[in-house]
Amino acid sequence: MARRLQDEMATFFFEYDTPRMVLVRNKKVGVIFRLIQLVVLVYVVGWVFLYEKGYQTSSGLISSVSVKLKGLAETQLPGLGPQVWDVADYVFPAQGDSSFVVMTNFIATPQQSQGYCAEHPEGGICTGDSSCIPGKAERKAQGIRTGKCVAFNDTVHTCEIFGWCPVEVDDNIPRPALLREAENFTLFIKNSISFPRFKVNRRNLVEEVDAAYLKTCLYHKTTHPLCPVFKLSYIVQESGQNFNSLAEKGGVVGITIDWNCDLDWHVRHCKPIYEFHGLYEENNLSRGFNFRFARYFTENGTNRRHLFKVFGIRFDILVDGKAGKFDIIPTMTTIGSGIGIFGVATVLCDLLLLHILPKRHYYKQKKFKYAEDMGPREGEHDLAATSSTMDLQENMKTS
Repeated sequence: MARRLQDEMATFFFEYDTPRMVLVRNKKVGVIFRLIQLVVLVYVVGWVFLYEKGYQTSSGLISSVSVKLKGLAETQLPGLGPQVWDVADYVFPAQGDSSFVVMTNFIATPQQSQGYCAEHPEGGICTGDSSCIPGKAERKAQGIRTGKCVAFNDTVHTCEIFGWCPVEVDDNIPRPALLREAENFTLFIKNSISFPRFKVNRRNLVEEVDAAYLKTCLYHKTTHPLCPVFKLSYIVQESGQNFNSLAEKGGVVGITIDWNCDLDWHVRHCKPIYEFHGLYEENNLSRGFNFRFARYFTENGTNRRHLFKVFGIRFDILVDGKAGKFDIIPTMTTIGSGIGIFGVATVLCDLLLLHILPKRHYYKQKKFKYAEDMGPREGEHDLAATSSTMDLQENMKTS
């Protein structure tokens, strides 16, 4: 028993086995095998290494965006008189965030004050006081009902309300847009990013952008792709929309800034790419973008306000990207995966040899060696094992 255990231990530590190889001289299988290997090689080198940069480790970014707009527009409306609109009037919010609205059109209801008046017919019409329940506010009500049915105009009666009077009438949207000069407004975007994993910080004011260039440039995707100053009409045009029609009822435009940087090169090659997208649906239901705001003031001791229903273009600035840099760990992982994929060629060719070709039975006999479990009887020697051992010893002497 001890002798057998010693032999087993010696076999385990001092012998090496290797799979038996069968060389098949078949032109079709050989060509298919090399073609599959070539496809795998092209995939690993071309796609995984060069295109997907499988030899790099990557990092996401953190970003900050601020904007500034410049431009003037002029209007002259009843109740408001002539007025010049600057950036403090038509940009919401005023501090210039990554999401902001530029007012392009509006409906003004000037000189409102708290009092009693007839509500808009949109809230419902009435035929008598019994139709108006005191204290009730409908979904589209503009105030609290008093319980009276009064004349809204010569033909329509509505419930009397207590609220801001006169009520807003927004049936007719001005066409063309009142602030159509907004197409000439300019937008200055300042974007700062950081790749914390690589300790790399960048701004969209890259090396090519200096003070003199910044004063005169306007972004164009081919002639000035790095200029951070944009004309609003160009942004809307590049998003696939028409500025004049968009300005009437408003809409949403997305501005994306992509930072895809290969940090194996100098950091100055890390530059932003701007793209513009129309974020809207081809649906006539509730089209556009609008909201309301008011300017409050006191006149003769009475609190008053000018109410504006604003139609504008909302701009959403989205920053995305990643940086990559050489790392030995993903490189070795990619190489190992590629070597493993080469095994697909062997599997497919074995399938072809052993199950599809006409001589598949012949190839099976050459590839597999069958041995039945018929050990020697008592007192007999294992001739196969003895013969194999003698052959091995003879080969060792010869060598």
